[in-house]
Parts: sequence; C-alpha cells; structure tokens
Amino acid sequence: MDNQFKKSVKFSLSIAVITFVLAAIFSVISTSALSGVIWVAGILIVLAIVFIGVIFDMLGIAATAAQETPFHSMASEKIRGAKEAIIIVRNADRFASFCNDVIGDISGIVSGTASTVVVLQIVNVLGHDDGSTFQLVFSVFVTSVVAALTVGGKALGKYFAIHSSTKVIFTTARFIAWVEDKTKINILSSASNHARKSR
Repeated sequence: MDNQFKKSVKFSLSIAVITFVLAAIFSVISTSALSGVIWVAGILIVLAIVFIGVIFDMLGIAATAAQETPFHSMASEKIRGAKEAIIIVRNADRFASFCNDVIGDISGIVSGTASTVVVLQIVNVLGHDDGSTFQLVFSVFVTSVVAALTVGGKALGKYFAIHSSTKVIFTTARFIAWVEDKTKINILSSASNHARKSR
C-alpha cells in the first residue's frame, strides 16, 4: 500500500509539473496568436481551443472504456498501431488523466481567457468602453456560448468514446505510431516500461 501511495504521489506531482508547463505554453501561444488579429480570427482560435479540449476528453474516456482483446489479434497480424493501442489501454488511468485532467482542463481555462480577449476586441470595434453595460452583457453571452459548446461537445464525444472506444483508440494509436516513425521519438516508451514493470 505504501509503495502504491508513493507511486501515486510521484505521478500526481509529475502531472502537476506537466500541467504547469503546458498551461504556460498554451497561454503564451493563445495570447500571442490573439494579439494583433481581427476578432473573427480570434473566434476561430477560441473554437479551436474548445475543439482540442473536446477531442482529448473523448480520448481519455475511450481509453478507460476500451478492451485489450481486439488489439491483441491486430498485433498478432502485425497491424500498425496495435502495439501502441495495447499500451494505451493498459495505462488507461494515466492516459485518461493526461487527456482529461491536463489537456482538457487547460483547454477550458485557456478558452475562457481567450474568449475574454475576443470580447474586448469586439467591444472596442463596436465603439463601447471597457466596463460598460454592453461589455458585461456581451461577455456573459460569449462565456455562456463557449461553455455550452464545451459541455455539448464533450457530451457528444463521450457517446463516441463509449460506443466506439476500439475505433477511437486504434485511430489514436495509429496516429501516435506515425508520429513516432516520423520524429523517431518514442512517445509511449515510459508508459510501455510502466506496463512491463506492473506485470
């Protein structure tokens, strides 16, 4: 129990550090992208951030819902991506934590910040002052729309994640395998090592 607790604490700390770094990177990129662009482009950037959050939320849920069995038969036939899919499913808790808690939550925070910047841009274009009643009402409206798109998108993503978990994970695994081939970086190497140690 003590050993498992130590591993849990170590993983939680590593996730916290990764979240801090990625949140800073996401914030800098989104702020830089929004500065100097027209509000239409700003809206597209906000929608892109929401979309990223929805996709990663779906991937995290699919990992916990998927079973290893279909991928073993694929791996025996040397189908590309099957090995990566097995690693993802075996480490579903960590994969889901990264997708849902790290990327998903960061996307939610950054989309909120980005939407605030877009609201200020639109308010200034329309000739209203900062802190005006129009800005307050419009800010509430935009925030509500972003929240609705996020929740609605995640609800739809959950449906696909649960009912098509094998397809979702296999598609993800094939993409990871392709990236590993192109970059020569073993993205799932640490997860693979963890899986071997836990057997």
